[in-house]
Amino acid sequence: MNSFDWKNLIDPLFYIHFDVNGIKLGIYIVLFIVFAETGLFAGFFLPGDSLLFLAGIYNRDLIENILSIESDFVNVTLLSTLVAFAGIFGNIVGYWFGAKSGYYLYNKEDSFWFKKNYLIQSKDFFERHGGRAIIFARFLPIFRTFAPIVAGIVTMERKKFMFFNVVSSFLWSFTLIFAGHYLYGFLLKNYDIDLKKHIEIIVIALVLVTLLPVILKLAKKIPASKE
Repeated sequence: MNSFDWKNLIDPLFYIHFDVNGIKLGIYIVLFIVFAETGLFAGFFLPGDSLLFLAGIYNRDLIENILSIESDFVNVTLLSTLVAFAGIFGNIVGYWFGAKSGYYLYNKEDSFWFKKNYLIQSKDFFERHGGRAIIFARFLPIFRTFAPIVAGIVTMERKKFMFFNVVSSFLWSFTLIFAGHYLYGFLLKNYDIDLKKHIEIIVIALVLVTLLPVILKLAKKIPASKE
């Protein structure tokens, strides 16, 4: 089994290359993480966006544990579809939990797994953007964890929620996985740049890009200091 270090929790490659006694389980770990980001409220520290981008680069390593397919396009499409369904199911669980728990969450004390402030920010975000918030939130860390919960709390119509849930999940998975796969191939073929040798830079860049909207939102909430 892979040697474990707490830093592995934020390392996408740890999940992609995860194995137990030589049995590769990467594809199952990736799908579980996508589900867990919304279904188990763990999105604030799991490497969702960078994980999918790198999954696109290592798509053959992941899919070969299920099927042996020659076509790169079929490999990437199958992986993106599986991830999309994991995301859809995660959002459904989040919506169900929000609908059942109601405003109990607003009285819950903060813990490592739950931050009430994230829920409040997600509710504000949801109220401003309506159903589209489900799509926007899918690309934003933290917000994609709590958006389906808030949708359940405010009793968003189920059919409407499912529409945005399906659209957002397929858009998110196909965009990031296809981008990772084809950008890797393009740079390697045309510029001899192997993205597999620059994983840390990719992860840092993606984290910064995806967190920037969240940081800007928080900055607007901080009142300017009085002179």
